[in-house]
Amino acid sequence: MTLTSFIVLLIVAGICGSIGRALVGYSHLGCLGSIALGFVGALLGMWIARALRLPEVFVWRVGNEAFPVLWSIVGSALVVSVLSWMTRRRGYYG
Repeated sequence: MTLTSFIVLLIVAGICGSIGRALVGYSHLGCLGSIALGFVGALLGMWIARALRLPEVFVWRVGNEAFPVLWSIVGSALVVSVLSWMTRRRGYYG
């Protein structure tokens, strides 16, 4: 993998993570968080897709690597929804 391919892959992961984050409405992550979220979302999304035997719908090839854009967005939205559920403020009703 060349440096250019790696940078493009980081940009694509960041965009996918940002879209997943925007779908859920969670805004407490920065640029690096969106990139990490895109990669984690791709792993989780592809794992779920393979478990349910779903096809790879939109895959972007960067160099020799294939990046599942749709499953990355779905996976990152799932990760962010769990993250926002775990970190939400709970009021005291006392």
